[in-house]
Amino acid sequence: MTIPHNLQWPLMKNNITRADLDAVINYLNQSDPILTHSRNVEAFEREWSEWLGVKHSVMVSSGSSANLLSLTALRELRGPGEVIVPPLTWVSDIAAVLQCGLTPVFADIDRRTLGMDTDQILAKLTDKTRAVFLTHILGYNALSQKLLDELAARNIPLIEDACESHGATFQGRKVGSFGWQSNFSFYYAHHLSTIEGGIISTSDPEVYQIVRMLRSHGMVRESNSEAFRRAYWEKYPDLNPHFIFAYPAYNVRPTEINAIIGRSQLKRLDENNRLRTENLRSFLSHLDAEKYQTDFAVEGSSNYAFTLVLRHADDTLWAAVSEALSRHGVEFRRGTSGGGNQLRQPYLRRLVGDEFKKYPIVDHVHFYGCYIGNYPSLEREKILQLCKLLNDLPAGKR
Repeated sequence: MTIPHNLQWPLMKNNITRADLDAVINYLNQSDPILTHSRNVEAFEREWSEWLGVKHSVMVSSGSSANLLSLTALRELRGPGEVIVPPLTWVSDIAAVLQCGLTPVFADIDRRTLGMDTDQILAKLTDKTRAVFLTHILGYNALSQKLLDELAARNIPLIEDACESHGATFQGRKVGSFGWQSNFSFYYAHHLSTIEGGIISTSDPEVYQIVRMLRSHGMVRESNSEAFRRAYWEKYPDLNPHFIFAYPAYNVRPTEINAIIGRSQLKRLDENNRLRTENLRSFLSHLDAEKYQTDFAVEGSSNYAFTLVLRHADDTLWAAVSEALSRHGVEFRRGTSGGGNQLRQPYLRRLVGDEFKKYPIVDHVHFYGCYIGNYPSLEREKILQLCKLLNDLPAGKR
C-alpha cells in the first residue's frame, strides 16, 4: 500500500455545509429578521430535547458557558462543597467548579472509556460531595449502573459533560439524559456545530427555570413559568417586574443564526454519527494491538475523533508517532481531551501542587496518547493508510 506524503487530514472538515449556510441566508433574506435569540433558539431547544430524551434544554453561547451555568445552579440549590471531577477533561469543567466557589476532587480514569473510574469516584464520595461531574471523553460512554445506583441511593446529583459525545449511549439511552443536568458543546470541531454554542439539558423543572435566568443576567422575566415569575413580583412589589435580578448571573445568550445552523445540522446528526462509528471501528481494528491500545469501549460510542494511545510507555515509539503524523499532514492533539492531565496545568498546580503524581492512568494518556480527526467524509482508504503508517513504526526496547 502506497502512503501519500501528505494525507491532508485536519481535525475537522466540512462540518458546516452549504445546506446550513443556505438556511441562514434564507432567514437573512427576510426584510427585518430577528438576530438576537428568539423563536429559532426556542425551536432548537425543543428539537434537541426531543432528540436527547429530556424535558428541557437551554441554549447558550458555548459548552463552557453550559459548564458555568450548571455549576452555578448546583451552588445555588445545593450550597458549597466538593465536586468530583476528572483530571482528563476540558479546562472549563474544572474552571467552572473553581469559579463557583466549589472544591474539585479528582478521580483517575478508566483506560477503556477515558472517563472517571467508577470505583475511584465512589471512594471519593463524602458528606461534602455536592455532585459528580462526569465527562464522556471523545465519544465514549463513562457511565456504569453501579455509579448511577450509588448516586441515587445517596441523593448526589450527576452532572454529565457530553460536550464531546453527542449521540453516545448507555443501555440504549443517550448520554446526557441520565444526569440531573447535562452539557453539550456545538463548537466547530464537534459532532454538531453552531459555529460557537452549547446547551444545558435537564428534566428538573426548577433547574430549567434557574438556568434560563442565569443565561441572561439572572432576570426573572427570562423564566417561562408564570407562577415562578409571579412569586418574585409579589415578593418584590417595589421593583419593575421586567427588571428583577434574582441572581448575580451572566450574559451567555446565543443568536438566531446559531440556532438556525443547529436545526439544520440536527437533521443529519444520527447518520453522521453512524459514519463516524464505522470509521472508528475500522481504525481500531487495523491498528497493531501490540503497539497501540485497541480495546476501547466502542459499544455505544459516538466519536468525532480517533483515540491513539500507546499500549505501553515507549518514548521511542511516541517520538516516531509524533514525527510521522506531522510529516504526513495528519493533525493531532497530544494528551487527547483538553491537552491531557489537567492536574499538570499551571492553574491547578498553584492550588494542589504535585497532586498529578497520584493519577498514573491519565498520566499515561498525557504522555503517550493523542486524538486524530474523524469526520463523515473521511475515506476508508486514508484510514487504512494511516494504520499501516503507524503499524510500521519501530517500537523501543522494553
